[in-house]
Amino acid sequence: MHNIEPFWLWRDLYISAEDERSPLYNRRYNEFEYTNTVYNYVIHPQWDFIGSSTLYLKIIYVDYALSYAIIELMGEWNDCIYNDIMFFKRNIIEPMMQEGINKFILVGENIFNFHASDDCYYEEWHEEIEDGWITPIHFRKHVIDEFKSQRIHYYINFNETINALNWRTYQPNQLFCKVESLIKQNLLP
Repeated sequence: MHNIEPFWLWRDLYISAEDERSPLYNRRYNEFEYTNTVYNYVIHPQWDFIGSSTLYLKIIYVDYALSYAIIELMGEWNDCIYNDIMFFKRNIIEPMMQEGINKFILVGENIFNFHASDDCYYEEWHEEIEDGWITPIHFRKHVIDEFKSQRIHYYINFNETINALNWRTYQPNQLFCKVESLIKQNLLP
């Protein structure tokens, strides 16, 4: 797992450690020391620790004018044992919402498993973003099935077309516009 890096092609557009409004502002990275792990597996040092021992992330793009963020996730999302959603929501999402972000694209191709607990944090997050939305891209089928079995899809927009998007071929604003368009189409009667 140490060779799975966060997506880096948009680094000329956005770096969360250099964004004064980011919850990850001023983070420092050591390319030579691999200190973070998911269970017994070391992970690439560019992934950001958020307080969880199993879930890491990288905020790969934020647009404050359009109120959206693209966040890439890595590891095992384990609410059951480690309450990962609490760390994610309190340490990353809430500070971003305070900066006006209410639309979240979660890239989950590096989420290997999901273990649910209750849906309270998801419900709270959904209610707090009012006119916004939360949607996953490239989550594995078994991970989505587990989210849905716990009724978390009531709060996160699981859309097969969005999940299948080849997101790496887009620029951030193009991806956002495509996702928002698909979400609006899905909400029409």
